[in-house]
Amino acid sequence: MTINDPQVVKEVTGQFFRYEKALMENDVETLNILFWESPHTVRYGPKEALYGYEEIAGFRAARDTSDIARELTRTVITTYGQDFATAFTEYRRLGSGREGRQTQTWMRMPEGWRIVAAHVSLLP
Repeated sequence: MTINDPQVVKEVTGQFFRYEKALMENDVETLNILFWESPHTVRYGPKEALYGYEEIAGFRAARDTSDIARELTRTVITTYGQDFATAFTEYRRLGSGREGRQTQTWMRMPEGWRIVAAHVSLLP
């Protein structure tokens, strides 16, 4: 298995930053597209545990965006073979200054790269 094939890293990095742009613009449609549309998809957040695409999409439609602007402070993307990757990032929210962490697990699907699991946390 090849770790960090340059072409695969480029693909996943592009999707990671597509997600980040959509997050900053509250582009719910793109955010939903980038999650695997499956009951097996999981997203844990600072205050929520979401199981399945429908719960994640419902959360996106109703979430508070008042302190969403952030800067990424450290990001590590690692690919495993041609179809699997992880993305870890640390961030600081620009409004409140709160720091957090985000993890995404990406998998290549027939329709393209999709997040199959995610975790977001804010530090105390």
